[in-house]
Amino acid sequence: MTESDKRPLAVFDLDNTLADTAHRQRFLERRPRDWDAFFAAAPEDPPIPEGIALVLERAEECEIRYLTGRPERCRRDTLAWLAAQGLPEGCVYMRRNDDRRPARRTKLEILKRLARTREIRVLVDDDELVCADAERAGFTVVRAHWTAPSAALEVAQEREGRT
Repeated sequence: MTESDKRPLAVFDLDNTLADTAHRQRFLERRPRDWDAFFAAAPEDPPIPEGIALVLERAEECEIRYLTGRPERCRRDTLAWLAAQGLPEGCVYMRRNDDRRPARRTKLEILKRLARTREIRVLVDDDELVCADAERAGFTVVRAHWTAPSAALEVAQEREGRT
């Protein structure tokens, strides 16, 4: 076992936790929702200072992992965005392109799988349902309340299984 294998994990959500999605919410507010445009605009997300600072702080004692509801087709843009922000490298867990389950189900499944072999020190996420389910499962959670909630994004995360 290497030294990094012994470090606890700090798991961070991306959208509205580290990346400010406000500029692309308009694509979810129209009917039909324009998912391609919503995700295509992600590389332009401004970083959220509170979230970025928390990642850097946690990286001192934890290995960082990223857990997002973004579909796998966004991986290249997501990795480039993380690197451009100077964030620590870490595995990025993304939703399969055809997975439409609620974010709270997909994320909790991954957290439980990770917890089988590693200590998860904290999950940082803005989605209240994800946070509540993770706490009920015994995980320590920090709620990322540093952006304004978006009703359109909440529907996308919970009912449409899109992010």
